[in-house]
Amino acid sequence: MSRALFVVSEEGYWAEECIEPLTTLEDAGVEVTVVTPSGSAPVVDERSLDPDDVGEEAADRFRDVHESHPVLRDPEPIATVEAANYDAVVFPGGHGTVWDVTQDRHARQLLLDTVAGDEGVALVVCHAVGILAFTREADGSHLVEGRSVTGFPNAWEEGIVDEYDRLPDGRKLPYWVEDEVRLAGGEWDAELDADTSVTVDGDLITARGPPSSAAAAATLLERL
Repeated sequence: MSRALFVVSEEGYWAEECIEPLTTLEDAGVEVTVVTPSGSAPVVDERSLDPDDVGEEAADRFRDVHESHPVLRDPEPIATVEAANYDAVVFPGGHGTVWDVTQDRHARQLLLDTVAGDEGVALVVCHAVGILAFTREADGSHLVEGRSVTGFPNAWEEGIVDEYDRLPDGRKLPYWVEDEVRLAGGEWDAELDADTSVTVDGDLITARGPPSSAAAAATLLERL
């Protein structure tokens, strides 16, 4: 049986980007483990459960999984797990990741070990793609340098934050994903003209945002 590790934000994960891959893998018989930075239960971004945006059926399904899934509600601390014990490591997105997951040294090490290893594969979605800008190889070079990636684009961020980079809930966004990943040497293409965007570069799979979650899950499952 394949095993997948989900690294989920305590500051606000995007429901579809976590739950779509999680349930897809579980339905295919993959054993899923969930970790968060401190080991506390992850927090869902309530905007991702808005029925006006995702539809009533999806909103109800996402909320039900968030509130009742036994593994999602009882995570382990990131520091207690090792990438070598899993076939895949998944980093769901959401604005919350910019404050915890992408800044967590253990999360970065999980990503580095997975992509550098011989057998594992990493899936990084939406705002979580920002972790690539902060993950470095032993020689100091960025993991993302020269790699083809997609992720949450500036063109979309502009429609969310105000002129001071504040989110609707008042929090100040510390960085924009596209800017940081480009500066770290990533070959960025969010494929803005396409309905979905999933990019595979070796053992690294990246996905643009919520509408790409199902395609990303299918891509990961195929690799597994």
